[in-house]
Amino acid sequence: MRRIVVLGSTGSIGRQTLDIVRAFPDEFDVVALAAGNNVELLLEQVAEFQPRYIWCNSPPVPLPKGTAMMSMEEMAVLPGVDQVMVALMGAVGLSPTLEALKSGKQVALSNKEPIVMAGAALKAAEAEHGGVILPVDSEPSAIWQCLQGEDNHIRRLMITASGGPFRRTPLEDLESVTPEQALQHPTWRMGDKITIDSATLMNKAFEVIESHWLFSVPWEDIAVVVHPQSTIHSMVEFDDGSVKAQMGPPSMRLPIQYALFYPQRFANAEIPRLDIGVPWSLDFEPLEPERFPCFDLAVSAGQMGGTAPTVLSAADEVAVAAFLQGKIGFTGIYRVVEQVLTEHDVQSHPDLDAITAADQWASARASEIAGLPAN
Repeated sequence: MRRIVVLGSTGSIGRQTLDIVRAFPDEFDVVALAAGNNVELLLEQVAEFQPRYIWCNSPPVPLPKGTAMMSMEEMAVLPGVDQVMVALMGAVGLSPTLEALKSGKQVALSNKEPIVMAGAALKAAEAEHGGVILPVDSEPSAIWQCLQGEDNHIRRLMITASGGPFRRTPLEDLESVTPEQALQHPTWRMGDKITIDSATLMNKAFEVIESHWLFSVPWEDIAVVVHPQSTIHSMVEFDDGSVKAQMGPPSMRLPIQYALFYPQRFANAEIPRLDIGVPWSLDFEPLEPERFPCFDLAVSAGQMGGTAPTVLSAADEVAVAAFLQGKIGFTGIYRVVEQVLTEHDVQSHPDLDAITAADQWASARASEIAGLPAN
């Protein structure tokens, strides 16, 4: 029995995580569930999986029988818990991720922002306390899978990107893109925030930063290539020129299940498979910097280090929210993030308090620039 906590249980990754649990009912004990505002779905999950602890923004009254309210940080360090699935959105995932690592837990991390914001702090906690990060994000998971059984120098990581819905859109038309258009991803079905980040390729820069920390690979040895089919999820090149790729239909169920059962693999009829009985092709294209200015901006912030990637993540979160609310245009996402980064006085080697302060400052400043009310 794997005793697990699911943070973000009502979101896309959280729901798919519970689908895996549902497919293997004898393998998991769901100890705690945390959600945001979708209390109705959380209560349905509680009725099915019978967790002992829950958390949400607006607690139901009365609480479901047999449950108690508990903060996500407390859930992350519960004795006897084997694994914490962090399927949250934005900076809220940082604190429970750090606490879980400090308590020596396995952290199945689908949430990019914690490691983008505080990669050095998370890796230090992992090394000092014996916790381990298991990447759930599709591309880092693909790299992780390709590295299993390898004890060879990595020459290059190649992260694939679909190119999003605007890979062929004339550059002059990007300013007038609507949220509805930006949310129409050609291959993946995801939450709104990551879908917009996929349209700007901000998510791909986040994955570069994530992979730098997860796999200790120098920045110059991480490349991104546009692969419209989203069949190859990432590749690893070794010194002899061999390239290993992890392939599959665009589905998050496989990386979720791989992290939950690592290092074992089990058959699951709910995970789609490649159909080699029909014609198919694999195409690759270079990334166009002028089409995706957020990418270079974000990678530069990651390379700068200190509080720069924290500010990057916070400003992007606000800018995407402003775009979805119609406060700024699609290309305004870049302008907001760029201005906040330009105004920020980067602190090197920040502690958690400095990271938190930088996150709060960047959120407030980005909100001001984008015309959103400050939190």
